[in-house]
Amino acid sequence: MRTARRAFFLGATFLACGACGSGGGLPLPSDGGGGAGTAGAPTGGAAGGGTSGGGNAGIAGSGGTGGAAGTGGSVATAGRGGTTGSAGSGATAGTTGTGGAGGAGPPVSKYIVVDQFGYLPDLEKIAVIRDPQTGFDASESFTPGATYALVNAATGARVFMAAPSVWNGAATDASSGDKAWWFTFTSITAPGDYYVLDVDRNVRSYQFQIADQVYRNVLKQAVRMLFYQRAGQAKDAARAGAGWTDAVSFAGALQDQHCRLFSDKSNAATERDLRGGWYDAGDLNKYTSWTAGYAETLLRAYAEGPTVWTDDYNIPESGNGIPDVLDEAKWGLDFLVRMQNTDGSVLSIVGEPSASPPSAATGQSLYGPANTSATLATAAAFAAGARILKLPGNAALNTFAADLLMRARNAWTWAVANPNVQFRNNDGANGSSGLGAGQQETDDYGRLVYKLDAAAQLFAATGEATYKTFFDASYTQLHLITYSNYVAPWDVSGQDAALDYADATGATAATVSAIRAAYLAGAKGSGNLGAITGNRDPYLAFMSDYVWGSNATKSQVGNLFAAVVSHRLEAASNADMTRAASRYLHYLHGTNPLSLVYLTNMYAYGAESCANEMFHTWFADGSATWDRAGTSTYGPPPGYLTGGPNPGYDWDACCPSSCGSTANNAICTSTPISPPKGQPAQKAYKDFNTPWPLNSWSVTEPSDGYQVAYIRLLSKLVR
Repeated sequence: MRTARRAFFLGATFLACGACGSGGGLPLPSDGGGGAGTAGAPTGGAAGGGTSGGGNAGIAGSGGTGGAAGTGGSVATAGRGGTTGSAGSGATAGTTGTGGAGGAGPPVSKYIVVDQFGYLPDLEKIAVIRDPQTGFDASESFTPGATYALVNAATGARVFMAAPSVWNGAATDASSGDKAWWFTFTSITAPGDYYVLDVDRNVRSYQFQIADQVYRNVLKQAVRMLFYQRAGQAKDAARAGAGWTDAVSFAGALQDQHCRLFSDKSNAATERDLRGGWYDAGDLNKYTSWTAGYAETLLRAYAEGPTVWTDDYNIPESGNGIPDVLDEAKWGLDFLVRMQNTDGSVLSIVGEPSASPPSAATGQSLYGPANTSATLATAAAFAAGARILKLPGNAALNTFAADLLMRARNAWTWAVANPNVQFRNNDGANGSSGLGAGQQETDDYGRLVYKLDAAAQLFAATGEATYKTFFDASYTQLHLITYSNYVAPWDVSGQDAALDYADATGATAATVSAIRAAYLAGAKGSGNLGAITGNRDPYLAFMSDYVWGSNATKSQVGNLFAAVVSHRLEAASNADMTRAASRYLHYLHGTNPLSLVYLTNMYAYGAESCANEMFHTWFADGSATWDRAGTSTYGPPPGYLTGGPNPGYDWDACCPSSCGSTANNAICTSTPISPPKGQPAQKAYKDFNTPWPLNSWSVTEPSDGYQVAYIRLLSKLVR
């Protein structure tokens, strides 16, 4: 029933939900009781902070043992979840431990929200205290006490105390429906486990860490999401964990290694080996333009901070001497190589059958013809790979990089000769109904951005005049320039292309100056950094528009600030830009009205309230194995970023009584739809994965595009 997923990959093209248009008509950013208790000792005390019980990691060995559940804190806090057991040589990874039960100390309050993973020692640290005014929780109320404390969870010591400060004169924020206060504890830099305590009310936040490496394991899980999304990759227990194993998908007759043209599916002469790539989102299809963007974003994330990436993410390539993020990017590039024709053009899409698990799918794999947008997007990814993958001392990777450069040139040549070859998949008028779900084709502006990116990457890789001349003559058509310093999360692909060109050796000085000045001015504008310094959002991560895929948008806003630092635009702004970027990460990690980490099943990695469900073909509604963390045997794998609050959510138009059968109509009323429907924007979320006709995909479906945007942002704060 789900025939038109609205894709929202912000790093490659402008294929967005209704409010965003499809490239040309993009929205501009709007400028628009009792006394305090005494701290208890680690082993007791009425308001004390008992020792948090940490789960023990499983021991490697034959069929490695899963992490044991954390032991409850003896007084104050729930035990943190055990980590996944490591696998020994040829062994099975252990299962994940669960958090231990809390002791008799202060209960957690959903009105005190924090980054549940934690904070870097030298950066801003703010807990938000919330009092609901509108939305599903409007009948609830919370007024903070006069004194708040930061409590060391291991010792119970109150290491910092202060009064919370009211946000915006006690005004109600329209985007969240809440009044808010801030408790700022930035001055505390000592590593450790902590929580925020309302001394008068004797309630606390979730526990978190202050540490230099607080996000390192989170990054590993976020990147591992793409391993679970790999098509044609066996997921064995040693790598995937016992809960998420699967055999190679699409390996049958007339599937990926014998993929045929959708319009001539009975003709063996059209067969191509198109194995590999990633399941794009909750659907299992593979869209070329978007895949190219995912690979390019991973390459950029590496290039912007090479030292944060390691070779130990427990994917099949781990230990090969190459950072695993580059191995993952290469997985995508290998697929794109198979998608390229001998004339340089690149096929547009592979439509895949569906099943849970994916290896159970038996239907035919079909591909769409080459088009200009896929060819240009792939040219950019190939050229970026040719430049970034040239690692010293790795002959095989350097050979691969050289081949990518040749392929990028060929793709460019074909696209220049064929500037407007279009193919609309899943389009009845085009005879392609059912080929994929999202629409991968773009408009004239989208093709221009792809071409500018390809030119920028090819020039950076070769220094050749052809690409420089095109870029210099065409960059003024970017929204960055035509909309006068327009820097926005909707335009990341064009902005990235411009900044990459400006960094390239030999780029035209006037073009470089214009790009850098426009971007810096836009990033510092009233809708961007001005909204941060003006504290326009009580949850610290201002965004003017919440639409389908809002968590990706949050990530991209953080990325647009981080770009000022990565591209060395103005050293004096680095601190403000880093602080701004970190706020968007904190939002995704729990500093939001729902006190929810928007990553799936991260209980073993520090989260205590996170996404338990997502709309995904594999981890489907009703699955006794994977449906919901804490209810199903395993729940979904850790680390998937869900779509996020979407105030445009609605059930299908057939609801409540015209969905074709009594059983279908019953789904309409199987669970309340408010929230997400009819809520303030930041509360327009529900932790569910019910398919048609409740259409949860517009709220909880993950996407590789969302994921790589988040990975890129997170990597900026990993040490």
